[in-house]
Amino acid sequence: MGRYRLHVNGERREVDLPADTPLLWALREQLGLLGPKYGCGVGACGACTSLLDGRAARPCVTTVAESQGRRVTTIEGLSDDGDHPVQRAWLELDVAQCGYCQPGQIMSAVALLAANPDPDDAEIDAALRDNVCRCGTYARVRAAVRRAAEIERGDR
Repeated sequence: MGRYRLHVNGERREVDLPADTPLLWALREQLGLLGPKYGCGVGACGACTSLLDGRAARPCVTTVAESQGRRVTTIEGLSDDGDHPVQRAWLELDVAQCGYCQPGQIMSAVALLAANPDPDDAEIDAALRDNVCRCGTYARVRAAVRRAAEIERGDR
């Protein structure tokens, strides 16, 4: 066991866990943040995608020791009322079907738009290719990323 200081959603938090504990367990079990979902547990499905220092990361394969001192953002940390441009686009285009993968999809989209504010379809597909949606909402996800880019630019 060890005490790790994490910076999660703009707040300093401490967890007391073994160093090799996946960050996902700290987020969900210790800090009560249920937005990042447990999917595959090996970083292959993207259901847990969160931001680590602003970049998309998989908390299921990132340890608490690796996360110490870094900025962790979960979907709960995007906005207080769901008005982040990506969240607004998701709602406007009714992207979610079952919804399980959507927090991870949204966090990957946020990371993409931070790095590339006007991605084309190929760039969107490449950035979100490792976020698996068993309902097949990929076309709506792509459209929502384009719409979020418009919202962020102030279009319409």
